[in-house]
Amino acid sequence: MDINVKITNNVLLLLSAALLSACGGGGGGSDNSGQTTPPAFQQGVFQAASNFEARCQTPRTGTNPATGTAYPDRQGSTLQENNWLRSWSNDLYLWYDEIVDRNPADFSDTESYFEQLKTNALTSSGNPRDQFHFTFDTERWRQLSQSGVSAGYGANFAVLQTTPPRRIVVAYVEPGSPAANAGLSRGTEVLRVDGVDAVNGGTQADVDVINAGLSPSAAGQSHTFVVQDVGATSSYSVTLQSGNITSTPVLTTDIINTSSGDVGYILFNDHIATAEQQLLDAVTQMANANITDLVLDLRYNGGGFLSIASQMAYMIAGSSATSGRTFENLVFNDKHRVNNPVTGERLAPSPFRSTTTGLSATAGQALPSLNLSRVFVLTTADTCSASEAIINGLRGINVEVIQIGSTTCGKPYGFYPQDNCGTTYFTIQFAGENDVGFSDYSDGFSPANATSNVGEPVAGCAVADDYSRPLGDPAERLLATALQYRIDRTCPTPSAIVARQRIDSGAALEVPGGGVVGKPLWLQNRILERN
Repeated sequence: MDINVKITNNVLLLLSAALLSACGGGGGGSDNSGQTTPPAFQQGVFQAASNFEARCQTPRTGTNPATGTAYPDRQGSTLQENNWLRSWSNDLYLWYDEIVDRNPADFSDTESYFEQLKTNALTSSGNPRDQFHFTFDTERWRQLSQSGVSAGYGANFAVLQTTPPRRIVVAYVEPGSPAANAGLSRGTEVLRVDGVDAVNGGTQADVDVINAGLSPSAAGQSHTFVVQDVGATSSYSVTLQSGNITSTPVLTTDIINTSSGDVGYILFNDHIATAEQQLLDAVTQMANANITDLVLDLRYNGGGFLSIASQMAYMIAGSSATSGRTFENLVFNDKHRVNNPVTGERLAPSPFRSTTTGLSATAGQALPSLNLSRVFVLTTADTCSASEAIINGLRGINVEVIQIGSTTCGKPYGFYPQDNCGTTYFTIQFAGENDVGFSDYSDGFSPANATSNVGEPVAGCAVADDYSRPLGDPAERLLATALQYRIDRTCPTPSAIVARQRIDSGAALEVPGGGVVGKPLWLQNRILERN
């Protein structure tokens, strides 16, 4: 999956239609792999997941590049994989008692069965409580999480209008990427994709072409776009060939000189491993400049490794404010109140990390700190999970968080990725509480004057994303609002931001005032690495 927006067929198909019309006992047996089948299904009776682990329909062979050891896979069956999922979910899923227990033999593939192993409960606003239940090919997950490499052009697209006339624009581009080399930049609008009208195209065939062009499935694919830059009166054609794109998680840093002191700006887009060193370097620069305030731009940061969020929060607040305080306390289901069920360690609150963990920086380095009593955070519906943990963790120790933008995605939950038979499964395993025990923001954090998308209120201003100016430009709407608020604590009239909707891919749509960068689901989460 490219780290780009993908307009799902389901969504555009609906739009197109609208346009065109206006384990317990029991004996064994043998399955089609020749292996002994699991015992007969008994609703509510579960064997240990280890009885079915690594019993695979298609076992892997050779050496696991993540561990340097042989894969543990043995010949098995889809039924055994499904039984592993059933028992594993019953043990570790946060809301295991809300799963409807279905016979795993009724499902011919693991993906469709896994989709059933989650709660159907809703939040107070009517959104699904669990919107982050998904799988990933294990090797692709390893490559993405460690290096941020994925197939694409390096253009991250945003959907500002989902119904014809659609609006699809570039949110940002990765430096040195095919998109950057072709001259695409923030705000460039997509008008046509491989000859198809991206604005008004209404058939399913149109949808398929648009999807294939926006989200190439592999490197080496070429697609032609007709685009128009911000402020231009004419369009032009550009052909992009997808490549293996490396994400730059800390894309922009700057020190903005103002009459009331220097203000640091950090555009932080992904909590991936490479962010550790980049954040360390950025904050060192800010600390050496003795900045008086920080604007942390998380508008496109869907999350990732929780340890990086903890480091970032420490670097903002410093040792005095964080000493002896909890960044996040992990709360598992009621079967696991004493020990962490994944690591086996005794459960204890996680402190603010004051040293590097070794994800990309040398492990054990002391982190720099800004010792700030407040921070300005720029947000959209794409600000999710580990990014929300920064907000929640700092609020728990009385650092004033001022939110500029729109309501965050609302995910106070996380997991440990789990591989079985070449698929990595992501299922909600814990909630994250801050130092005062707060975790109730499943509808997101909202600027205090927001009139829609209202979640947990935070001081600040509701402002729609601004694609007319570069990120980091002091005149860009969100950053300009933050700079003004620090002077007189005033807000502009709240921007018209319509409630986002959730689509099958997990990407959130926010229209017309916002938009969305379609980060893959693994980047919309709290991810814990095993020590």
